[in-house]
Amino acid sequence: MSRLEKVKIRAEHLNLYYGNFQALKDVTLDIRENTVTALIGPSGCGKSSFLRSLNRMNDIIEGVRIEGQVIFDGANIYSPDTDVVALRKRIGMVFQRPNPFPMSIYDNIAYGPRIHGERNRARLDEIVERSLTQAALWDEVKDRLRSSALGLSGGQQQRLCLARVLAVDPEVILMDEPCSALDPISTTKIEELIDELKNKYTIVIVTHNMQQAARVSAWTALFLNGEVIEYDRTSKVFTNPRDKRTEDYITGRFG
Repeated sequence: MSRLEKVKIRAEHLNLYYGNFQALKDVTLDIRENTVTALIGPSGCGKSSFLRSLNRMNDIIEGVRIEGQVIFDGANIYSPDTDVVALRKRIGMVFQRPNPFPMSIYDNIAYGPRIHGERNRARLDEIVERSLTQAALWDEVKDRLRSSALGLSGGQQQRLCLARVLAVDPEVILMDEPCSALDPISTTKIEELIDELKNKYTIVIVTHNMQQAARVSAWTALFLNGEVIEYDRTSKVFTNPRDKRTEDYITGRFG
């Protein structure tokens, strides 16, 4: 099996309910290691619900019920003995809108490592610099690490949130429309980062931007009414889809 074919996460017959509403319907999907997988589809089709199911972020929503399995490195994350805090360290998440903590740039990045027990100041300094460098933000903020993160621009805040995820050394990064609130220049920077980071991390991104999905991902899944109706290499999904509904969505006939 080649590196591209190694499965990092496998969802098996996943059903998700918000109260009586079924948001995901029997979803089975492989997320391959060290690749970017894009989840596309109209609003309300289940793609963000699926993304959040991969690190149990749906647990915090009242009335959510999940059936099926999500296998991560051979273990079902919905097993009763799963350490959810440890899971979210390994599978981090960047949200649609930047959500820096109301503290300094330095403390935003050091927050996660401190939660996980890191107290050595030199080591924290190293983690902060490495994470901000990985997120292409170090050169812009290195002289104001003690300033409030809330003073950064929107694009900088989103890269800060990415650096905060990177600081705890994840294996997988989930991104829920990370560019939807950003200008085109900031969007380009995030896309360039995604392209660099895939060499070390497995990345899953939800996007409404078809061009973005085509640019950044190797695999694409199209969700429709809670189901995955197409999943294949991105080039095939966009140029030779199996399902007529995929072609209709990509060409803007609906959604």
